Amino acid sequence: MSISLHGLGVGGGIAIGHAHLVSHTDIEIVHYVIPADGIAAELQRFDEAIRNTRKELEMLWGSIPDNAPAELGAFLSLHIMLLNDHTLSKEPRHIIETERCNAEWAVKQQLDVLLAQFDEIEEEYLRERRTDVIQVTERIFKALAGHQHGPHALHCGGDDCILVAHDLSPADMVLFKDTNYRAFITDVGGLTSHTAILARSLDLPSVLALRTAHQIIREQELIIVDGIKGCVIIDPDDKTLAEYQFRQAEWLIKQQQLQDIRTKPAVTYDGTEVDLSANIELPEDCELALENNASGVGLFRSEFLFLKEDDLPTEEEQFVAYKAAAEAMAGKPVVIRTIDLGKDKIPSWQAEREAPNPALGLTGIRLCLAEPQMFRTQLRALLRASAFGKIKLLIPMLSALSEAKQTRQHIEDIKQQLREEGIAFDEHIELGGMIEVPAAAMAVGVFLQHLDFISIGTNDLIQYSLAVDRNDDSVSHLYDPLNPGVLQLLKHIISTADKLGKPVSMCGEMAGDPSLTRLLLGLGLRRFSMLPIQLLKVKQQLLGAELGRIKPIVSKMLKADDEDTLRQLLQQLNS
Repeated sequence: MSISLHGLGVGGGIAIGHAHLVSHTDIEIVHYVIPADGIAAELQRFDEAIRNTRKELEMLWGSIPDNAPAELGAFLSLHIMLLNDHTLSKEPRHIIETERCNAEWAVKQQLDVLLAQFDEIEEEYLRERRTDVIQVTERIFKALAGHQHGPHALHCGGDDCILVAHDLSPADMVLFKDTNYRAFITDVGGLTSHTAILARSLDLPSVLALRTAHQIIREQELIIVDGIKGCVIIDPDDKTLAEYQFRQAEWLIKQQQLQDIRTKPAVTYDGTEVDLSANIELPEDCELALENNASGVGLFRSEFLFLKEDDLPTEEEQFVAYKAAAEAMAGKPVVIRTIDLGKDKIPSWQAEREAPNPALGLTGIRLCLAEPQMFRTQLRALLRASAFGKIKLLIPMLSALSEAKQTRQHIEDIKQQLREEGIAFDEHIELGGMIEVPAAAMAVGVFLQHLDFISIGTNDLIQYSLAVDRNDDSVSHLYDPLNPGVLQLLKHIISTADKLGKPVSMCGEMAGDPSLTRLLLGLGLRRFSMLPIQLLKVKQQLLGAELGRIKPIVSKMLKADDEDTLRQLLQQLNS
């Protein structure tokens, strides 16, 4: 009898194959007292485990296949960074010395402290990093126990294997990349977990957060993975199997059709040009953006460079990263957003403070202006890198005109410094602002008088407009891009920018959702920025779009006041 499990579908397509289970055994940590004359030896044992773990991760990082997604190296680098941080590599030594306990117990105590801190974080992406901390400490535990990590656990004997795991670490994914798995499923994982990000980058059928899949599925059992609907079917009957084999063939044909349009210009059926850019987190992501024929980088999230626990990246470190992205894009524009942290996690390099409502506190440009030394260091690196490509600057979370003016003044001050030092930079570098706060959206015309362009961050704009935390299960169903108020706000932003002759783009998730492409075109949007993997899917929608037919339907949507009517009109728009 077949069984259906439902989770989060994060990788496109459908896979049919036989399950290969990767064991997941929690390591039981026991506590025992170390005699005074044994402390030195226990510290040495701990240090040796850290060294071995670091060596292992660095070896894996060095063996990443050339065709692996850039995110894979980024997450492995994050694991190495976490391991090198004093909270894992030094603090347990202090616990061993003061409490005279074994190394495993010291690491566990420190892990409990770190996880408690992560549990207080509200922002989904940062909260998901608790999984990275757990995976790094698991490797330390295994090193202390003398266990060796190797590829044997992921080895698959057949050519139709589907990996079934409780979770997958970035180190596992390095080994996974060299195997012949058709898909993978896990018990845990969120939409912003590293597993989800890598699944989207690999564009493999994958379903996460299945909870009990690893317990229910048997080794070599036939399963179907529907990455589109987030469904896993165990031991399907003949009728279900035939149906999914047909769906799988259809999906493969659609994927081939996407590749066929890769080099086609992004132009609507009736001749309107559209700009399709990529969102990236690291310079290495530029390769995938170019593979999908992106017209540039519409959003470079620079905050990844700032996720170190103890220190800020130096000006030189930032300069190298920004310069690499500019050169990789070979003259195509690269929009780099200044550091955007602080909503619900105050980095350790900043003085600790408790905010009653972090999402409305010191975040985005507010944090940058509150930390001028950090901000000016980043601006210097950005301006220096602008001599090597077409870099544009983007201010996050604008809510007051004074923030744009202060940023402009910082830039002018640093330009003068660089002139005096004889350092080249782009004298005419453009400055834009993220429109993701309702107040900025309503007063967008005022902001555009002091900015060269704007970019709509729909994730936060919708969240703040509807007062809905999309990560809160109790209200997340209310997070709706088709809310009439949201559509009116988007229309106002785009129309105002057009009237003033200023470029407006969108870099939130709406921009990368193919089901909303024609709606956004009808609202007047002509510049989209999204994950590289979404570029061709969005292009496919716009190639068949006729603005003459779209605009009247979108006009009706703007006048609609109920959800059912909006859904029906959207379906008509995409038919």
